[in-house]
Amino acid sequence: MHSLQAPPAVVMIRPHAFASNPETRDDNAFQTLANRSAAATSTQARVEHDQAVALLRDAGVKVHVFDDHGDLNTPDSVFPNNWFSTHPGGHVAIYPMFVPSRRRERRADVIEMLKQEYRVQDVIDYSGLEQDKLALEGTGAMVLDHVGRVAYTVKSNRADPVLLERFCTHFNYEPIVFEAHDAEGRDVYHTNVLMGIGGEYALICLDMITDPERRATVKARLEESGRTVIDLTHEQIAEFAGNAIELSGRDGLVLALSSRALAALTADQIAIIEASATPLPLSVPTIETAGGSVRCMIAGIHLSRR
Repeated sequence: MHSLQAPPAVVMIRPHAFASNPETRDDNAFQTLANRSAAATSTQARVEHDQAVALLRDAGVKVHVFDDHGDLNTPDSVFPNNWFSTHPGGHVAIYPMFVPSRRRERRADVIEMLKQEYRVQDVIDYSGLEQDKLALEGTGAMVLDHVGRVAYTVKSNRADPVLLERFCTHFNYEPIVFEAHDAEGRDVYHTNVLMGIGGEYALICLDMITDPERRATVKARLEESGRTVIDLTHEQIAEFAGNAIELSGRDGLVLALSSRALAALTADQIAIIEASATPLPLSVPTIETAGGSVRCMIAGIHLSRR
């Protein structure tokens, strides 16, 4: 039995032309440049991806892997959680992306696989709104509480407020929107770098939420849903400790996060997680140079199998 919050199956994209994307560098403060050649960086990213897939499968998570053939100039394709999401009841959303290279990541074969192997009632495609310069980058821009039906969203150019309202109306979520800054005062580009929601706990850096009232609201809503709030520090966020996703494995729940993220957590924080889920560290240091970590690599499938 899997929890509503923790999908038993995921989609991952195997990178063949991975790079730190110059188009997204302006507003993604997590990006760094890898200190090796482009070819070596891409090869190493593929190795890390394949090892992560193997560990997830070992834990009993169903992983659907698609190869990115590298000919479309999609340096961020390893992060598919931004261009589509799936929802209980058979609903799929396809999203408009902020920069042109990320728009090329969308692919019909992934959606076709979902339709063939899972019960899909409808696909709502918002991607045409890119013509109007609107973006809503999936479960990067929104961290979804599937149980409490809340879409936690940081204000950014990757999360248009009108589009967010439209998504929430279609998919029956309540938007909770807030401004968030990192320790240097820069805007946070994606909500999923500062928070992740499990079934019994939520990882979040409350200190990044700039407005004290909103901060209190977010904390209260997470606690009302019965979750223990694990309040992360700015330093832990910089190690990608918020970029984690709970999944349903063979022997119960696992929390997929990077090895670096797990190393940044305290013993007390890990104990709260371990009360309901087993941490599953994945080593992805090269992929993290692109400004995303394990959560970004995983698109959860919240659909019933056919």
